[in-house]
Amino acid sequence: MEESSSNSFGCREKVCIQTDQIYDSCRSKECIECLRVYLTETGQEVVDRAIDVKCRRSETIWIFADVEQMPFNRGYYTVDLNYFFKITLDVFTGVARPVTVEGLAAFNKKVVLFGSEGNAKIFASHYKEDSFDPQLWQKTNLPKAVVEVVDPICLGAKLADRCDSCSFSNDEVDLGNIPDCVRRVFDDRFIGQNEANKAIFVSLGLFTIVKLERNVQLLIPAYDFCIPEKECVASTVDDPCNIFENISFPIDEFFPPRQSAFDTDSNSGCGCG
Repeated sequence: MEESSSNSFGCREKVCIQTDQIYDSCRSKECIECLRVYLTETGQEVVDRAIDVKCRRSETIWIFADVEQMPFNRGYYTVDLNYFFKITLDVFTGVARPVTVEGLAAFNKKVVLFGSEGNAKIFASHYKEDSFDPQLWQKTNLPKAVVEVVDPICLGAKLADRCDSCSFSNDEVDLGNIPDCVRRVFDDRFIGQNEANKAIFVSLGLFTIVKLERNVQLLIPAYDFCIPEKECVASTVDDPCNIFENISFPIDEFFPPRQSAFDTDSNSGCGCG
């Protein structure tokens, strides 16, 4: 029995796989202050009449990462990160209920990571219509940047006039070069700096992990193929009340967890560093 068990769970053969290997990574925790929120025409009309503003929610729409090799530093690369955030605001114009307004905020940063060297150009057989780009075909040997981010924490919002030191003196985002995938999140065009009487600035808490990866071949031990063991359950036409009877009573939904439950969850993992 022991010999049979050893053979069933032991290494059967060595196989070569192609996968992405992480060559370097970093993490950042940063507070971004005085970040301009760009509004659409409808939102700007409301803000120009505002007396106060509150940040309700901030979401990450997209992050564009550009990798460039560093001169005189073999194997090291700069990763330019362009963040685009969707900011949801409560705008107060008087004693009435606040008006919900959505806007766009952008943030740029640069990191340096080790990505090794590679001279081979990689081409795959997967067909993509109109995928050939003369500007990119020479860069197929660069490492791939992978960015992981959670939605930022909205720490505060500020309403500013033109004369405010925090407002219109900041660098203007080129609204004409906003990517289409970001622009389509909003229903109207954005208002430029010269068209606005008031502006909104937010402070965000941002957590990011950046990795440089390369596609490599690795020799690994293989135990067996990944064969699913769970049966596929088909949909049924049972009596709805019978289905409902099999559902457990949601006790946790009626009794919110205590602080100790959150403390236990936060300390259960190994953590990163």
